[in-house]
Amino acid sequence: MASRRELANAVRALSMDAVQQANSGHPGAPMGMADIAEVLWNDYLSHNPADPTWVNRDRFVLSNGHGSMLLYSLLHLTGYDLPIEEIKNFRQLHSKTPGHPEYGYAPGVETTTGPLGQGISNATGMALAEKVLAAQFNRPGHDIVDHQTYTFLGDGCLMEGISHEVCSLAGTLKLGKLTAFYDDNGISIDGEVEGWFSDDTAARFEAYGWHVIANVDGHDSDAIKTAIEQAHAETDKPTLICCKTIIGFGSPNKQGKEDCHGAALGVDEVALTREALGWTHGPFEIPDEHYAGWDGVAKGTAAQTAWASQFEEYRAEFPELAAEFERRTRGDLPEDFNAQADAYIQQCQDNMEKVASRKASQNCLNTYGPMLPELLGGSADLAGSNLTIWSGSKDISGDNADGNYIYYGVREFGMSAMMNGIALHGGFVNYGATFLMFMEYARNAVRMSALMGIQSIFVYTHDSIGLGEDGPTHQPVEQLSALRSTPNLHTWRPCDTVESAVCWKSAIVRRDGPSALVFSRQGLAPMPRSTQQVADIERGGYILRDCDAPQAVVIATGSEVELAMIAAEQLAEQGTQVRVVSMPCAEIFSAQDADYREAVLPAALRARVAVEALHADYWYKFVGLDGRVVGMTSFGESAPGGALMKEFGFTVENVVANIVEAIG
Repeated sequence: MASRRELANAVRALSMDAVQQANSGHPGAPMGMADIAEVLWNDYLSHNPADPTWVNRDRFVLSNGHGSMLLYSLLHLTGYDLPIEEIKNFRQLHSKTPGHPEYGYAPGVETTTGPLGQGISNATGMALAEKVLAAQFNRPGHDIVDHQTYTFLGDGCLMEGISHEVCSLAGTLKLGKLTAFYDDNGISIDGEVEGWFSDDTAARFEAYGWHVIANVDGHDSDAIKTAIEQAHAETDKPTLICCKTIIGFGSPNKQGKEDCHGAALGVDEVALTREALGWTHGPFEIPDEHYAGWDGVAKGTAAQTAWASQFEEYRAEFPELAAEFERRTRGDLPEDFNAQADAYIQQCQDNMEKVASRKASQNCLNTYGPMLPELLGGSADLAGSNLTIWSGSKDISGDNADGNYIYYGVREFGMSAMMNGIALHGGFVNYGATFLMFMEYARNAVRMSALMGIQSIFVYTHDSIGLGEDGPTHQPVEQLSALRSTPNLHTWRPCDTVESAVCWKSAIVRRDGPSALVFSRQGLAPMPRSTQQVADIERGGYILRDCDAPQAVVIATGSEVELAMIAAEQLAEQGTQVRVVSMPCAEIFSAQDADYREAVLPAALRARVAVEALHADYWYKFVGLDGRVVGMTSFGESAPGGALMKEFGFTVENVVANIVEAIG
C-alpha cells in the first residue's frame, strides 16, 4: 500500500503534468496543499464518487480556484467520472477540466470558484443551508441532515473584502460545521505577501468568533489530522485551520517562490521534481496501488447506504416530513403552486390596487410564502425598505436556525455569494434584497449565479431616480443595463401588482438560472388587461394597449408604463394611433419565437419610442438607431422624486413629443 506522502505525490504529479502539457495553469497551490487534501479526502470527507448528488454528502469547495488541478486530481483519483483523458485535456476547449473549477462541467465540482473569496462565501452559504435544513427536518434520534462543509483558501481569498463580510457573519451564525483550511504559504503572484498582506489572520478570525487552530504544519499528516479532530470537536464555531505550507512543494528550484504560482514548472524542472519526490512514473501514469489507496467509491457507497437506511427509519416514523424532505431536495415545487399562483395573479388584476411595486412584492411573499416551506429570504440591512419580511418570516440566529429569514447586515456582496451557496446546497428557494444601486457591490456574485445557472432570486428596490432625495449616489442609472446584458439572468421591472406577481412566480418556478426582481419606491397605477394579456406577461413583453392601425409603438417598463399609456390616450384623442408594449423582462421577450416577437413589434412599424427612467442606450436594440429613447444619459440629482422626473423629461408631454417626432 502506498504511503500517505506517495498518495499526495500522485496529486502533485498529475497537477504538474497537466499544467506542463497545457503550458498554462497554477501548479504551486496543488503541490503545496496535496498533503492536507490527502488527509481530508481519505480520512474525513464523506462523499460518494458513484453518486455526486447524494444529499447528505460533505461539501468541499476549493476557494483558491486557480489551483484547480488539485480538485481535478482528487476527483480523478477517488473515482469520480473524470477519466485521465480529461486530466490530459486540462484547460483545453470543451474539456471537463477548465482553468478554474466550473460548476456543471465535472461531477464533484460543487461550485464555480474563479474570483477569489467567492468560494469561501459559497461554502458559508452551504454551511448555513445545512444548519437551517437540519433544524427544519431533524428529529430526536434522526439526524438525516448532518454533514460538514470544508473549504481550502489562500492569501488572495483573505485579502478580498468579500471574505471579511462572510467570515464575520459565519462566526455570528455559529456555523460549527464549516471548516476552512488556510494555505499560509506567504506567496502570491507578485511575490512574498508580507509587503502587502501583514494581517494577523488568526486574531482577525478569533475576533469574528471563529475557532482558530494556528501554525499547523501543512506537510505533517498527523498534525493535520489532529487539527481536523479539534475542528470537529468545536460545534458552536466555524474553524480556521492555518496551515503552513510550501508552495510548489517538491520542486527543487521553484518551491517557495512565486515562479510556480501561475506558470508551468518547465520540462527540466518537472523532471527534477520527479526525482526529488521519488516519483518514478511517467507523465499521467498512476500505479494501481495508488488508485487503490485513493479509491473512495466503496467507502462512499457504504456511507450513503447507511444513511439511506437511517432515512427509511425516519420515513417510518415521520412519513410526511420524509416526503417533504425528498420533494425539497429534488427541487420540486408543491403540486398546486402554479394553479394557486395563477389565481393570485388574477386576483391582483381584479383588485386594481395602486401601490409601490416593492409593496406589491411583499404582498406576493405573503401569498406565495405559505405555499412554499422552502422559501428562505433575507436583506442586506434594508428589510424595512426592501419589504422582504412577510407574515410568516421567522428569524434565523446562531442559537436558533429553525427559521426562514436571514439578517445579512450591510453585506451585499457576501449576501449574494452566500445565496449562491444556499442554492447550490439545495432544499431552498432563496432570495436576498438590497437597493438596486448597491447591486454594484454584489455584481460579481450575481454574475457567478448566472454563469452556474442556479436559482438565486435577487430583489432590488428603489429602482430609479424616482427614489428622490437621497440623490445620485443612491439613484441607479446604468445598473439595469449591466443586469440585462448578463447572459442567463432574467431581469424583471414590473409596472404594477399584476406584473409583480408574475415576476415572482417566474423566479420561483425557474430552476436554470437566477432572476433579478426590480421594484419601485413610489406607487404605481394598476393597468387594465384582458385574460390573454395577463397570460402574456410571462412572455416578457406584450401588447398592453392596441389600436386598429398603429402609427407608432411605445415600449416601457415599471413606473414609466403609466406615462406611456397616458401619452397614447392623449394622442388617440388627437387622431394618432399608438400601441403600448409593456416589457417587464426583455431577456424573456427576446427568447420568444420570431412570430410572437413580430406580432408585438412588427418590423414594418418603425416609429418606435422606449421610455424608462434608467440608462437610455439599452433600448436602441428594440427601437433601432433611428428610434427615440426617453431615458437617462447622466446621473441624477437630489430632489423630490416628482421634481426629478420632470427635470429629466419623464413627463407625458415629453413622451408625446417624442412619439410625434418618431412618426414624423
